[in-house]
Amino acid sequence: MSNRAVLEVIALDAEDAVAARAGGADRLELVTDMAADGLTPPRETFAAIRAAVDIPLRVMLRTADGFSAGSAADQELLAARARALRAEGADEFVLGFLDADGSPDLAAIEAVVAELGGCKWTFHRAIDRAADRDQLRKALAELPESAAPDTYLTAGSAAGVDAGLPVLLAEAARRGEPGYTAQILVGGGLALSHLPVLLAAGIDAFHIGGAARPDGWTAPVSAAAVADWRAALS
Repeated sequence: MSNRAVLEVIALDAEDAVAARAGGADRLELVTDMAADGLTPPRETFAAIRAAVDIPLRVMLRTADGFSAGSAADQELLAARARALRAEGADEFVLGFLDADGSPDLAAIEAVVAELGGCKWTFHRAIDRAADRDQLRKALAELPESAAPDTYLTAGSAAGVDAGLPVLLAEAARRGEPGYTAQILVGGGLALSHLPVLLAAGIDAFHIGGAARPDGWTAPVSAAAVADWRAALS
């Protein structure tokens, strides 16, 4: 079994996807509208990326900035988009919703996950805004195995990895406990300088967005920048 750490790169289009794969990315997170921190992309964008690369691809399910699932109509729209993406061939996803108190919105999560047919999914950085991270993890762990997330995308803090490093290390140390069996995927202000201590703690999955674009979000993914991360994780 390979000990290679997972490197996930945000892709906005097929050009990004090709560059990320060329640089050594193991997986892509497909989003649109980074001004809103990443929303659900059109199915046509998914189809173009899937035709361009064959590495795993997780698709964001989120219709508005923030971490609320919105109204019943908003949730039905999101469910419809999930169905459309599934019909296009999408088989891995990213989602996560909190209620007004900062607790996991289990009704909304279960409604959307019901459309995924047992597909793998990541609970995204909504965990970093949760009122109680431990409660959130344990609540989601009580979902049926086919409906629970297999990954948490987290910086350990809403402020980013610099602030969240102690939390990430503490959660890594609880690996295997109820609520702590899903993979930790570190992202959000992640820098190359963070990798040694995270790797030493046994964390083996990393997520980059802006770090893959030295010229900013208006420029495409740089294969060379991704390769630098891949080399650091080898």
